[in-house]
Amino acid sequence: MPPKGKNKKAGKGKASAVVDGLPTEEMSKDQLEDHIIRLREELDREREERSYFQLERDRIQAFWEISKRSLEEAKAELRNRQREREEAEERHRVEIAVYKQKLKHVLSEHHNVSSEMKMDGVASTTLIQNQHTVSELGLQREARGLQADLREKKLHNETYIKELKLKHQVELMEMANSYDQRIREMELNFHDNMQTMSEAERKRWNAEINEMEDRMKSRVVSLVEDNDRALRHAEEHYASIQRELLSDRNHLKSELEEVMKQHSRVDKELSAALQENKRMSESLQEAQEKLPQLQKQLEEFEQAKAMMATCRAEMKLVERELRDLTVENEMLRQAFGKVQQERDELLKKQMELILDLQQKSGLKELLLERKLSALTETLEQKEAQLCAALSASSVDQTAAGSAANKLEEILDSKRVTIDALQCDLARDSEVYDAMLHTCEEKLRALGVPLYDFPFRPSEQILGRKTPGQNSPGPASKH
Repeated sequence: MPPKGKNKKAGKGKASAVVDGLPTEEMSKDQLEDHIIRLREELDREREERSYFQLERDRIQAFWEISKRSLEEAKAELRNRQREREEAEERHRVEIAVYKQKLKHVLSEHHNVSSEMKMDGVASTTLIQNQHTVSELGLQREARGLQADLREKKLHNETYIKELKLKHQVELMEMANSYDQRIREMELNFHDNMQTMSEAERKRWNAEINEMEDRMKSRVVSLVEDNDRALRHAEEHYASIQRELLSDRNHLKSELEEVMKQHSRVDKELSAALQENKRMSESLQEAQEKLPQLQKQLEEFEQAKAMMATCRAEMKLVERELRDLTVENEMLRQAFGKVQQERDELLKKQMELILDLQQKSGLKELLLERKLSALTETLEQKEAQLCAALSASSVDQTAAGSAANKLEEILDSKRVTIDALQCDLARDSEVYDAMLHTCEEKLRALGVPLYDFPFRPSEQILGRKTPGQNSPGPASKH
């Protein structure tokens, strides 16, 4: 049951004197009994509240005691932890002192080893550079010897080509003359053969015509005799019917004469046709026998004529090409002279520019190396001072921590400076390499040999790798 407030108790106390607007003296018996019952109930409730508050007080008291004991235990644990922390800090300070002493020895050993390695690297670099210089000179001498051999071979080839051209022209002229002579001889032989053949053919035609006339005369005589014999036989055979045919005699005579004329004409035509056929057959056979030889001679003539035309065309083409090559050679010589002059001017400008750039980059590199060496020495001195300060037992820990922090800040600033200097060196090296590459490309485009090019890349000049590939310096070891 929750506790009541004091205001309520005060109200109840006042109600003992006045209840429902009436004093106790004026109440009746029933009212007083009711009032007593209410008072008893109020008393019971107050007792219950009292017991409840006592229980709450006891519980709070027990909780307070438990909390107090827990607080004391926590304080004891805190004291123990603080004591352990102090002991751990003491051990840590001792370990730091030992570690710094060891670090000092390690740094001194590393400095000695790095100095020895630098000396060895410089000696090996010098030796390798000398070897490379000797090999480069040998290669340049070999290249010059090869170029001299190439020029000699080129001159020899040009002389040999000229001799071949002259020999070819002489052979072409001889062939043209021989072919012209052969063609003239063949033409004369052909005309002689044609005249001989035409005369022989004309004689043969005359002989054949005379022979044909003789045969025709003999044939006419024989036909007349045959007709006479036939006529006599007919007269003897038809003597019995001569009277009957007397009326038709004239008619038959005329018919007989006409038949005889037709018969003689047919015989003449037949004999002429036979003779003509025989003659034409013989002429055809002779012509067929002579045709392959004439065709062969004609083909040889055509081939010789075509060969001569081809030779003349080739000779004209060779002469035209020779003239074109002569003109082109002269133009190329003039262009080569101009290009050589431009190349000399470009080489001169390039040499001046690269020498200037190389001098500037060398000066900047020298300044950067001096700055880097100065920073390295300063860093080593600071490291030695730090180790000496930290190894001293009389130095306060707070002062040592502030000194260490300050030294770390100084080291960071020096490291940033070294990185900036290395970046500047890398940027200048890239600019130098780009300009060198551009010059080499232009020289290659102009056909200038690069075996005696006097400039080298930045890696060979610096004698080390690019800054991005360098091993960390002393500043980056801490």
